[in-house]
Amino acid sequence: MADQPRAGIIGAGFIGGVHAHAVRAAGGIVSRVAASSPDRAAAAARQLGAQSSAGTAEELIDADDVDVVHICTPNSLHVPLAERALAAGKPVVCEKPLATSLAQARALAAHATDAGVVATVPFVYRFYPSVREARARVAAGGAGPLHLLHGAYLQDWQAGGLSAGWRGDPGEGGRYRAFADIGVHWCDLVEFASGQRITRLLARTGGGGTATSVLFETDAGAGGTMLASQTALGRRNALRFSLDGERASYGFDQEHPEALLVGGPDGNLGVFRGSPATSAAAARYSVLPPGHPQGYQDCFNAFVRDSYAAIAGEPPDGLPTFADGLRAAALTDAVVTSSESSTWVEVPTA
Repeated sequence: MADQPRAGIIGAGFIGGVHAHAVRAAGGIVSRVAASSPDRAAAAARQLGAQSSAGTAEELIDADDVDVVHICTPNSLHVPLAERALAAGKPVVCEKPLATSLAQARALAAHATDAGVVATVPFVYRFYPSVREARARVAAGGAGPLHLLHGAYLQDWQAGGLSAGWRGDPGEGGRYRAFADIGVHWCDLVEFASGQRITRLLARTGGGGTATSVLFETDAGAGGTMLASQTALGRRNALRFSLDGERASYGFDQEHPEALLVGGPDGNLGVFRGSPATSAAAARYSVLPPGHPQGYQDCFNAFVRDSYAAIAGEPPDGLPTFADGLRAAALTDAVVTSSESSTWVEVPTA
C-alpha cells in the first residue's frame, strides 16, 4: 500500500460523501469514484474531489491506484462487490447490511477471514467518547452486574408515507427495513458497551416495516427492550440507551452525545467529554477541546482512521469488522423469524 492509503469509493450518494471526508481526515487520498453510470461517476469525482472516476465499480476495484475499497451502494450490491475486492486481496469498508440474507452474510464474512485482509463495517456510533466511557466503566465493574438494557432508535423520515426510495424495495430493505437499517445499530452499540450478547428475543414489526419492538434476554442474564421506528415525528436521529446495574446506570443520547449520564443512588451526574473523570478509552476519541461538540462525521472519521490503522498492521480495540456485520445479520434474521411466528426465538450463532 502507498504511504497514503488510496481509496476507491463506490456510490455517489450522501454516504459516499461522508466516506470521502473520512478518508481525507485519516490521511488518505480519494483516488477514484464509481457510480451508477460513467457520467454520474465523473460528476461525483468532481464533487468529492477525487483524482479520477471509474466507468464501473469493477473497474475501480481492479485499478492499480486503489488500495482500499469503500462500498456505499444499495444493499443488494454489497456481496458481489465485496467478494470481488476480497478476491483481489484488497481491504474493504462496506456499508451495512453486509448482505440481504444471513446465509450470504455468513459466506462473505468467511471469505474475509480466509482472504486475511481487513474488512470493516461502519458501526460508527461506537466511536463517540461517551460510548467508550460507558464501555470502560461497565468493564471496570462500576455499575455492578447489569440487569436491564433498554432504549430506542427513532427517526421520522418515513412519517406520513414519504418514499423510502431504494430502501423500500423488498430486495434492498424489505418489510423489516427499520430494524435492518437502524435497529442493528442500536443492538451493536448496546452489545459493544455492555459486553453482553442478545441470545433470544420476541419481536413485533408493523407499519409496513417502519417500526419494530423487541423484548430480549442476554447471555449474562439481563433483560431488555428496544424500539426502532422511522415514523416517529420529531425524532431526527434519537439513538438512546441505558445500561442499568446494581450500583449505577449509564445513559447515552446520540442527539446530545457530549455527556454520559451516570445514574446513582443520590441522583444523576453528567460526565462530559474531556473532563478529568473520563477514561483513557474515551480520551482517545476526544479530538476537539471540551465545549466544542463532536458529532457523527467525527465518529466516521475515527472509524476510517482505525480501519486504516488495522490495514497498516495496528488494529485498535473495538474496530467493527465483517464479523460484527454478520452478527447484525443474525439479529435481523431472528427478528424476522420472531415477527412472523409471534414466538420467542434464539438468535442464530455466527
